[in-house]
Amino acid sequence: MGTALASAGIYELIDSIAKPPDRAAAADSPLIQEQYILQNEQVIMVNGSGVKSSNGTIAVRVPALHDHVITARLNVPAKAKALQEAQHHLESALLDLERQFPPTPTGVATTVAWGLPYFHHYIPTLGKTSDFFKAGTPYPAYLPVDLMTSKTEGRTVHALQEARTFPSDQPPPDFGPVRLEQNDVAVLLRSDSLANIKAAQNALFGSGSNQAGSLFKVTSIRQGFSGGGFYGQQGLPSKLAMAANIPGAQSIPRQAQGFLGFATTLDSNMGPGNIANLETLPGLTDQWPNGYFKQGTTMHLSHLFQDLVTWYEQNYPQYADRVQAMLQPGLSPAPAPGTLALQPPGQSEAEVAQGVQRYHAYGHTGSMSQVDSTTSPTTSNYGKAYPTGTTIPVRGDFDTLDNPFHYTSDPTADHYSNKPAAGLHFISFQPTIAIFNLVRLSMDGHYPDMTLPIAPRSPHAGINSVLQTTHRQNYLVPPRRHRSFPLAEFLA
Repeated sequence: MGTALASAGIYELIDSIAKPPDRAAAADSPLIQEQYILQNEQVIMVNGSGVKSSNGTIAVRVPALHDHVITARLNVPAKAKALQEAQHHLESALLDLERQFPPTPTGVATTVAWGLPYFHHYIPTLGKTSDFFKAGTPYPAYLPVDLMTSKTEGRTVHALQEARTFPSDQPPPDFGPVRLEQNDVAVLLRSDSLANIKAAQNALFGSGSNQAGSLFKVTSIRQGFSGGGFYGQQGLPSKLAMAANIPGAQSIPRQAQGFLGFATTLDSNMGPGNIANLETLPGLTDQWPNGYFKQGTTMHLSHLFQDLVTWYEQNYPQYADRVQAMLQPGLSPAPAPGTLALQPPGQSEAEVAQGVQRYHAYGHTGSMSQVDSTTSPTTSNYGKAYPTGTTIPVRGDFDTLDNPFHYTSDPTADHYSNKPAAGLHFISFQPTIAIFNLVRLSMDGHYPDMTLPIAPRSPHAGINSVLQTTHRQNYLVPPRRHRSFPLAEFLA
């Protein structure tokens, strides 16, 4: 495992072939509590080819070039004293890391997320009374409550739920069912510099006395990349897929942000500011005004293979076909296969249904636009006004050549191969997992009051036919102040 932490394989190429984005110097501002927000992430205006331009009309966030996720189970006894010592140990390592690198793309941004197994096994009952909880509060009663879903279902539903599968989920042949993982913790590292990410990995998972690796048994290391072409040079998806001899790589547009050829970080498709916090939108959870997890969020993490030959050569051979699959049917884009950034028009549920009647198809983005956004003008608990149609989730997905992971502690169960494969490590932050489930079901044509009459893995169902899901898990991302072994301080 130590070798896996030290080596980045083909990803070592990135720093030699990609020029880091031209980022403005980070202001010397205090750290924000929202771990999931990438501070000092630029927004640039790009043209239809996805390249920064003075004539650009599409706002795109420029993500970090490198993304790594390390998942782990804990190597700590389930006892109060041991967990509280571990809490101080991890926080000390994180603070040392932040003194070395700002939490920005030019430094390294660290997000620590905790799975249900951590809370269930290590925090069975809170032993101390606090401003947040009474002594004796058991798992899962201390977790944030999803007020909206609880009201709909007539029972208590928490913001963090176990991962589930979806109608279009289909692993590769002989893989077996989608693996619903049970990790205690996941750490997301984002930076324009691979050296910075390696330093962060060593700080948190190395075996030195001032490092935190003794606390964890690493289960996977997931590596990947995004962008690289916003300033006119060849993007990382095209470069690395061709270097790895991935079938279909030659069809990836030169400047593409992702393997499928479209910009995934359109500013309009990403939740603004802190909208994805547990407490920001009124009535969503019980964390306003004084919840322990206030300024936190939930995170979904999954891995999917992407079939580039089926995407570019078989199901959607024309650029217009791919636009209609990615956005919505009926669009007539200019015949420019290098076009990477298109502003989706946005569709209501009724318009999606009408498109199915007329074209017997629906698009990926169009199918979700109604359920991933505010449905009326909304003022947040912080006084921010959001117009109708404001996106709520924040995506953090990135392409990968892992098959399915760079490292796994269980190669047989994870079907590990050292042969590169086009894939996606998908990350989404949203106030509740119920929101993620609703959005993901709509991608398969399943709405609360309607199911579209199209098989969810059909080529007529957006991009689903070229995706193969292998792993899923949901996590709770605490605020920065509680990121290290949350709630351990209340154990007796």
